Amino acid sequence: MNTPISRQDKKSFIQWFLKNYQLKKRESVWILNYILNHQQVLNKVHFVRDVKFCPRGIVITSQCSSEVPFRFYKDHIVTTDAEKSFHDIRMNQEEDLYIQLNFSKSHQHAYYASVIEENPFVPDDYFVTKKDRLLAKKLLDKTVFNYKKKILQQEIDNALDELDQEKFIKLSKELNELEKMFNQPRLQKQ
Repeated sequence: MNTPISRQDKKSFIQWFLKNYQLKKRESVWILNYILNHQQVLNKVHFVRDVKFCPRGIVITSQCSSEVPFRFYKDHIVTTDAEKSFHDIRMNQEEDLYIQLNFSKSHQHAYYASVIEENPFVPDDYFVTKKDRLLAKKLLDKTVFNYKKKILQQEIDNALDELDQEKFIKLSKELNELEKMFNQPRLQKQ
């Protein structure tokens, strides 16, 4: 669970951000200044990396970023009208407001990282691609195969040490079946 970011930390960060970055839309400056000067709104502000899944969120972009200049999300409705967004913020001060700031190297910036919170609305599998799942499955299958193979090889070695031919033959067959099942070519010992 995230530690709540203090109102003062959010305020200091917004002041720093406004001082150091020029925004693509001048209305974004008005919105951030409004937030700065209204404690109730500031208390409800949460900085996150991606607002599109949030019930109410704003994307604000600086001139140094190629991202969209401004977006406001509310209950799956998206607008680029900053004035309507400003009105919604003023009229609904008790609602949480999630803010995504786009600026150069934002993901590497320590000050931004100090105020960013985990977005509770992002689906669990949002950042996991089909390729990621396939690679994870392959890795898991290979790990299970290697573990079972190692155990069988140890048991085969024990059967040889004990001169137990019946156990050796049984375990060797199991090893062959395991290797066929995982499509692993068996190394020939010479």
